[in-house]
Amino acid sequence: MTVEELAAKKIGVLMGGLSAEREVSLKSGAAVLSALQAGGFDAVGIDVGRDLSQRLAAEGVQVAFIALHGRFGEDGSVQGLLELMGIPYTGSGVLASALAMNKVYSKVVFRSAGLTIAPYQVLRQGEALSLCFALPVVVKPSQEGSSVGVSIVRDLGSIDAALAEAFRYDSEVLVERFIDGREIQVGILDGEALGAIEIVPKGEFYDYEAKYTPGMADHIMPAPLPAPLYAQLLRAGELAYKSLGCQSYSRVDFLVTKGGECYILEVNTLPGMTDLSLLPEIARGAGIDFHQLIERILLTASLKI
Repeated sequence: MTVEELAAKKIGVLMGGLSAEREVSLKSGAAVLSALQAGGFDAVGIDVGRDLSQRLAAEGVQVAFIALHGRFGEDGSVQGLLELMGIPYTGSGVLASALAMNKVYSKVVFRSAGLTIAPYQVLRQGEALSLCFALPVVVKPSQEGSSVGVSIVRDLGSIDAALAEAFRYDSEVLVERFIDGREIQVGILDGEALGAIEIVPKGEFYDYEAKYTPGMADHIMPAPLPAPLYAQLLRAGELAYKSLGCQSYSRVDFLVTKGGECYILEVNTLPGMTDLSLLPEIARGAGIDFHQLIERILLTASLKI
C-alpha cells in the first residue's frame, strides 16, 4: 500500500497483550501510536486481550501495526487472527513468527542455514537434566523474550533454581553452553541489514533490567568491529531473517567471541520500539529517524497467506 492509501484507512496499533512483556509492549505501542498520529494517520491504540477480534471490529480497524512482544503477539497467534479477519498487518507472517519465537525450532533452522549456534539441550517439564557439556550454562524458556526467565549457571548448586525460574514461563527449557562474547545486534528492514550495535551491560548479561532501565547498559553504534567481521555479521543477520521467512523488519542478536566467531542467539520479529530500544537506534545510525522508520514499517503491512 502507498502512504496515500494508508492515510485513508483506520490503523490499529496493537499493544499490551498477555505476555510477560506486556509493560514493554505498552511503551512500544505508545511510541508507535504517537509517531503515526504525528504523521497524520488515523490511528488508535488497542490494548490486546482475548476479545481482540471484537475490539478490531468495533474500532473499524483496516490495518494493524503490531507492537506486541512475546506470547500471544509475537508467536503467530495474533497474525493468524488478522489473516482470518482479512486485516493487513506489519511484521512477519504466522510461520516465521512462530519459528522465531520458539528457540528450539529456530536453532534447527539456523543450523540448517549454516549459521553458528551454541551447543544446547532441550528439557521438558518433569525430565531430569544430564548435562552434555561443561559449566557455565545458560538456562532459558523456549518461548519468551526480553531475557525473561534467563539465568547464567556457573555451579551445579544453582541449576535447580535456574530451571525452576525458566519453567515458570514455559514447559520447555533450553540449556545452552555459555558463550563468552560481546553482545551485538543487527537491525533488518525490508530484508536488508541497516547496521549493527554493541551492547555493554553493567551487570552479568543483557537481562530484562539492563534492557529497560536507563543507564544499565552502554550502546555503541556502530559496533566497533573490524570491517570484515562487521560485514560478516550483517550478512549473517540477513541470512537468519531469510532462513525463517521473516518479512518487514526484525532484530537479530549475536554473541561475538574474541576469536571472531559469531554465534546467533535469536531473531526478534517484533523488536522493541521504546526509548531504549535497539532497532530505532540502529535505524538512526543509518539515517532513518523514528517517524520515518515507523512509516516504512507501516508501508509493509500486508496479508501473508
